[in-house]
Amino acid sequence: MAKKILFLVGDYVEDYEVMVPFQLLAAVGHQVEAACPGKPANGKVATAIHDFEGDQTYSEKRGHNFALTTDFASVKEADYDALVIPGGRAPEYLRLDDGVIALVKAFAAAGKPIAAVCHGAQVLAAADVIRGRTISSYPACAPEVRLAGGRHADIAIHDAITDDIFVTAPAWPAHPTWMAQFLARLGTTISHA
Repeated sequence: MAKKILFLVGDYVEDYEVMVPFQLLAAVGHQVEAACPGKPANGKVATAIHDFEGDQTYSEKRGHNFALTTDFASVKEADYDALVIPGGRAPEYLRLDDGVIALVKAFAAAGKPIAAVCHGAQVLAAADVIRGRTISSYPACAPEVRLAGGRHADIAIHDAITDDIFVTAPAWPAHPTWMAQFLARLGTTISHA
């Protein structure tokens, strides 16, 4: 059965981490929506393209515009089956929004699947919902995961980990594994004829 999934986004969300999973989840038949605090439905957020080019950290370039589909003020956890929190720079300020924190807490309290990638763990940590859980993130977010009472999963950049309702990964190279685990957590099955 198709699920209704909410993406929590903001300006300079990582391009691949929002566009690829959004399109993948829609392609397999789920109803997917995206919301950003302070921006209307049919608005847009700017994305950033992060790449691993041999420097001490990722590089950043301006990406695409990503279309919002719903108004954050009208979003209620009860209307969705799961939540996705992409990374990029957006999580660093989304975690300061009381509405975002309340929404993430509501999804966690309801036991609904939450997928987060890269810096998305910053929102989980700020919401104080990962205590005792094993969570992956971009390595620079490991201290925040630990300070929030989580165990940071130091895994390869192309891996992902599931712990109860949380499906997390270090960055966009993990999309195949991260999305496969999230689809499994959603109960989505794909068959090949």
